Amino acid sequence: MQGKRILLGVTGGIAAYKSPDLVRRLRERGAEVQVVMTAAAREFVTATTFQAVSGRPVRTDLWDAAAEAAMGHIELARWAEVVLIAPATADFLARLAGGRADDLLATLCLATEAPIAVAPAMNHLMWANAATRANVAQLATRGVAVLGPGTGDQACGEVGEGRMLEPLELAEQLAALLAAGGELAGRRVLITAGPTRERLDPVRFISNRSSGKMGFALAQAARAAGAEVVLVAGPVSLPTPPGVRRIDVESAADMLAAVLSELPGTHVFISTAAVADYRPLRTAQHNIKKTSDTLELAMERTPDVLATVAARADRPFVVGFAAETESVEQNARAKLMKKNLDMIAANEVGDAKAFDADDNQLIVLARGARYELGRAGKLALARGLVSLIAQQLAARTDRPQRGTALA
Repeated sequence: MQGKRILLGVTGGIAAYKSPDLVRRLRERGAEVQVVMTAAAREFVTATTFQAVSGRPVRTDLWDAAAEAAMGHIELARWAEVVLIAPATADFLARLAGGRADDLLATLCLATEAPIAVAPAMNHLMWANAATRANVAQLATRGVAVLGPGTGDQACGEVGEGRMLEPLELAEQLAALLAAGGELAGRRVLITAGPTRERLDPVRFISNRSSGKMGFALAQAARAAGAEVVLVAGPVSLPTPPGVRRIDVESAADMLAAVLSELPGTHVFISTAAVADYRPLRTAQHNIKKTSDTLELAMERTPDVLATVAARADRPFVVGFAAETESVEQNARAKLMKKNLDMIAANEVGDAKAFDADDNQLIVLARGARYELGRAGKLALARGLVSLIAQQLAARTDRPQRGTALA
């Protein structure tokens, strides 16, 4: 944590009395800590206390004329390397999940590109409530780390799950998150995600069922691992992960052009996009009218984005995906060799499998290595795959490469 800039958000729960000790624990590890309090938090602990233990003026108000004259909330959002909300009340979790910007702390969370962690603290029935569980699940899919809660005696006199973790444990968990976040530090990662669309006429197109969720999860995981991430996305309705630069495309040709434009300086290329293999030989200028019982389409091959990148002499580390309906591992291994890839992640697809689902499982094949990532949420799988990629990159630094990062 030495020199890390941590923005600590304190919300209005009784557990706020632990937060000054949390500041002390973070500073013991060499971190700089800036405290931002909500109005409700000031009912439990004073700003003077936090200023004394942090050594920095506490920010509390979005409408602070002196601070906001220079857009202070944006300055703080850019200053932070990580945002930790401790305690995070049920109300704040709901506002964060809803994308609210109705106070300084919520606005900072929307405006920052830094990773966000929350330490929930509330009555055990509030923690178990379906609304809270849904909010926490939604935040987790966006890459927000949920630290805790713990179980034990509560201020209300009841016992159960909902206690904020103790300051020492929170500091240790945050340190572990920051350490894990450096696996791809200094690397540039280029990812494709989602389907492509190949137009038949001005209103019709050929596409597939890819939701883009796996590619977006990988972009989020790679960014959290310290990489500079560029995401080339087909037509999907997914929010861009914080800190990721996104380029929207439609067709296979569009995707190839964007990838080749962004390839210089790239260390890792991950192709999760379900690129259409064929496109209409001709695109009608006007709507195709229903004039007969059958319609024949002449089709031609689209450019192979993955194979094009893998065939370059100055290629980066290339990772492909194989979505298979049968013989998953056998077909994936054939694709790994045929397209000269460094790694391939294979999964079974079909009705109710992989497409549009929030979980998946992967068989990962590399040159001389095989891994299995068991069924889990796509973000968890993405983190596992990013870790495997980082391990492969680290192992190759001591031996000659078939290709190197582009200059």
